[in-house]
Amino acid sequence: MAGPFAFAPGQLVCKHAAMLNYLWLGLMLLAVLLGGVHDRLKEVTDAAFEAARTAVMTIALPLIGLTALWLGVMRLAERAGLIQVLARALRPALRWLFPEVPANHPALGSMLMNLAANMIGLTNAATPLGLRAMNDLEKLNRHPGTATNAMCTFLALNTSSVQLLPTTAIGILAAAGSQRPTAIVGTALLATAVSTLAGIVAVKTLQNLPGFRLPEPAAPASDAPPAPAEAAAPDAAGPEAETPRPVRGSGAALAVFLGFFAWLFWRLMTGPAASEATTGSTFVRAVDAVSLLAIPFFLAFFPLYAALRRVPVYEEFVEGAREGFHVAVRIIPYLVAMLVAVGTFRAAGGVDLLARALGPALGVLGFPVDLLPMVLMRPLSGGATIGLFSELVSAHGPDSLVSRMGATVLGSTETTLYVVAVYFGAVGVRRARHAVAAGLLADLAGVIASVAICRAVFGPG
Repeated sequence: MAGPFAFAPGQLVCKHAAMLNYLWLGLMLLAVLLGGVHDRLKEVTDAAFEAARTAVMTIALPLIGLTALWLGVMRLAERAGLIQVLARALRPALRWLFPEVPANHPALGSMLMNLAANMIGLTNAATPLGLRAMNDLEKLNRHPGTATNAMCTFLALNTSSVQLLPTTAIGILAAAGSQRPTAIVGTALLATAVSTLAGIVAVKTLQNLPGFRLPEPAAPASDAPPAPAEAAAPDAAGPEAETPRPVRGSGAALAVFLGFFAWLFWRLMTGPAASEATTGSTFVRAVDAVSLLAIPFFLAFFPLYAALRRVPVYEEFVEGAREGFHVAVRIIPYLVAMLVAVGTFRAAGGVDLLARALGPALGVLGFPVDLLPMVLMRPLSGGATIGLFSELVSAHGPDSLVSRMGATVLGSTETTLYVVAVYFGAVGVRRARHAVAAGLLADLAGVIASVAICRAVFGPG
């Protein structure tokens, strides 16, 4: 087969595998065409340069440092055996989601750490941990350059925005003078549950369709190296098996450490150290306290535990940080490509055009027309979505129905195309298969659920 979308024998041959190719090309062409029609070519050009600068200077460079930090900490946890213990403890819950990942493989622990960080709103930690998870999953990939089922499932979970407390939305509502900025916590939780369920159902259904199914791997030659899944399995158990016994008195040291953080948690919940951020319901105060303590806890606990297991903590941290540096650098070309396409499309007026075209029909269905620009922007750009939400709150008031709908949407959906660019770019995946479709379906389910749930909880407006 000739042409730009033809693949060598043994690779995935399917027009759906080129979804990112078509999506990126469509955004770029539409940006130029719309920019020419609307006399906005200068804005399109400026947006392209600004997006390229933002991708490298604002996102990629800070992410390099964060990824180096968290992959260094994760290496300590892995060498100390914590990641393997966590994966074993929760393996029954993950068996259906990731059946192709071997038991005790480091990818399971990395994915669990990423999801946990997302749930409590630690985005600075969640992204590096997600990159580590993708890197671990790539070691099992028999089709380099093509997303595996496990990668697509993991990405669907991330794009469905699993989180307990939508801190960004609450902060914007509070800053605008809302009487009850935490009123959207319950609606966001329900909408997040719907979007997560929809993402899981979508990714599991699509992966079995003929257009998205992975081909069976070719049998390796007798003198060929073992397949990635076979080669990676022994490594998963290696660090745990080589970990020495803990030093004497380590149990008492860990008890003192955990007791100290338990005291800090109690003081944040009830004592004078409680801040304005910890006011409200017990659930909100608890989640906020956990969010505040989580990063200091991990930064201290993992090195302490590793040291008590006789792991050379400095050397292992540096080795993990070196790996994180290389992982983060690989993202830059993918990030530039996606942000330039999204930025130029927005600058050309593409989002506004879609809003005007879809607004009347959605208004008949009871969907607030004022919410549409934010919803259309959500899969494309997180910063732009926050800006549109702030404008929505300013125009309608922080306690209006449409503002609460917007806050719930913000807390139950994700910037799908950004997540695809970052996570798949880290491991060189160019053929995303059904990951983009599943992520967008999860976003759609979250939006529909947000509108319906807010109408039911807060009234018709």
